[in-house]
Amino acid sequence: MVQRMADMMARRAREDFVGRAEALAALRAALDPDGPRVLHVHGIAGIGKSALLARFAAEAQAAGAVVLRLDCRSMEPTETGFLSGLAEAIGGDGDAAALAARLGALGRLVVLALDTCEVFRLMDTWLRQVFVPALPDNARMLFFGRERPVAAWQAVPGWGRLLQSVALAPLGEQESLELLACLGVSGPGALQLARAAHGHPLALRLAAAASEERPGLALAQAPLQHALDELTRIFLADVSDPVTRRILEGVSAARRTTISLLRALFPELAPQDAWERLRRLPFVDAASDGLVIHDAVREAIARSLRASDPSRYLAYQRSAWRQLRTETASAGGGELWRYTADMLYLVENPVVREAFFPSGTQQLAVEPACPQDGEALAHIVSAHEGESAAAALLGWWRRLPQAFSVVRGRDGAVVGLCCKLLADAVDPAWLAEDPVTVQWCRHLGQQPLAHGERALLCRRWLSLAEGEAPCEVQAAIWLDLKRSYMELRPDLRRVYLTVSDLAAYAPVAQRLGFTVLAEQAARLDGATYHSAMLDFGPGSVDGWLAELAAAELGIPRSPELLDPEARELVLEAGRVALTPLEFDLLHYLLARPGKAVSRGELLRSVWGPTYAGASNVVDAVVCNLRRKLGEDARRLETVSGVGYRLRAR
Repeated sequence: MVQRMADMMARRAREDFVGRAEALAALRAALDPDGPRVLHVHGIAGIGKSALLARFAAEAQAAGAVVLRLDCRSMEPTETGFLSGLAEAIGGDGDAAALAARLGALGRLVVLALDTCEVFRLMDTWLRQVFVPALPDNARMLFFGRERPVAAWQAVPGWGRLLQSVALAPLGEQESLELLACLGVSGPGALQLARAAHGHPLALRLAAAASEERPGLALAQAPLQHALDELTRIFLADVSDPVTRRILEGVSAARRTTISLLRALFPELAPQDAWERLRRLPFVDAASDGLVIHDAVREAIARSLRASDPSRYLAYQRSAWRQLRTETASAGGGELWRYTADMLYLVENPVVREAFFPSGTQQLAVEPACPQDGEALAHIVSAHEGESAAAALLGWWRRLPQAFSVVRGRDGAVVGLCCKLLADAVDPAWLAEDPVTVQWCRHLGQQPLAHGERALLCRRWLSLAEGEAPCEVQAAIWLDLKRSYMELRPDLRRVYLTVSDLAAYAPVAQRLGFTVLAEQAARLDGATYHSAMLDFGPGSVDGWLAELAAAELGIPRSPELLDPEARELVLEAGRVALTPLEFDLLHYLLARPGKAVSRGELLRSVWGPTYAGASNVVDAVVCNLRRKLGEDARRLETVSGVGYRLRAR
């Protein structure tokens, strides 16, 4: 029987696996009827989490279990993104309960494993509170990531033995020597390499690869990160082919590598050949959406190139940005998140990167408030707000408790709160009664949103100990706000928020694009509540992130086709006024660049759900728009049998 290359690679991976007896024992226990139902396996980058998962998955399948592995890097960190990824893996559709039931029906024992969970932090609360409790008894949930589970997992009554956390430590000295032997390194120098690599599996693999070219390679004892940097440098120096080295340096500027990205970065090379060169390297993984260089190696290569040739590194980043913007124009569904995540990796500004991919351990959970949290909420509000301000904020708790989230400490106690509202989902009379939200309504009246666009009102966040000041509680709340951003896109256009201490947040807020609304400040209990607003632009959150990346990379911003405040076209020949329908239709298409939008969708979103006239009114408005667009009319394309599409300039 002829073996497939994939089978040979899988067998080699199993043969190269050493150690991890305790971790494997904990995972095997999950297959027992009385074993844990949820396991969190965590450890630093390169410590061998994915290798452990692959080994256990093979064992579990051999024991008759159905094993499903989802890579969190390829899923949008929203409820919709997760359910879509799961539905694609198991078939079927529906809400969390329906898919959980479908999952349990796949076999006698079903294991669902999420790999690289550190990038899925925005979904932790939903998974803990909604999805995992809905799983049937024959299902097991495994989380593999860099961070230990937040304390809220342990704080939930009833988990007990059903939940287990497994920390992966470096390999022992003997295990390190065994792995090196599997990789072809033995003899007197193996012990020195094992100690220099600190038992870190990725470092050991790099050491083995480098020693092939340098027999007797000796490394000085150094901290792990220094060792990884040095091993990467040695490995690259020993790559005999300068083309492969150059390709590695170029793709180190990006999150993942695709054929199209290679074509953009290296137009003089054959992209398929470049792909194969990368795929053969020991620190490159083939993911579902491209090739991924291990983070520790990618960052080492990027640091080295930035230091030695910053202009070339910047050129690679700019080329990657332009290619991503081109592809984003036609992306849809789950693909859109992949391109957004790619764009985020081009942004080295920690204010932006940390907002979506936090690198530190976050032990505070943010979750929807419960009725029994009312007393704790009132205590926090009264401790930091004056009488009038407290009455206004607690008024929302009485009217709309679902607008509140709470931050729970490591013991489950409420240590913070956040109130956020959607402007179009709240009784206008309530907004008018609040001295803060009425200011935001006035601004929306002066600068109205287009039909279908939404505004998120972040009414207030407070920490029990620090009030509104920057702190761990506030950081957890802001991370949860990013989850709201992702869930509401592409319809989310603006975010409004209020702070008393403007100076504490001004530097960060300005870098993110917030504007202080001086005329919308409110005065309560002798204190000024300043208002700030972030307008994402017609491209919503994805367009905002792309513009942040462009600004950081020094890429000139292309002129906007539409001026939403003046409600005019902005053309090279000058400005052109638009009718309300022309403006709303063009604005709707601009928010969905490159996507085909049906006439029915345009009728529902622009004319409104109650419109009962003929659909040819869409064609008439498009005809007028094309006439006004002049040379830009070619951008407004007809999609046969569907509707219309607006192409990027």
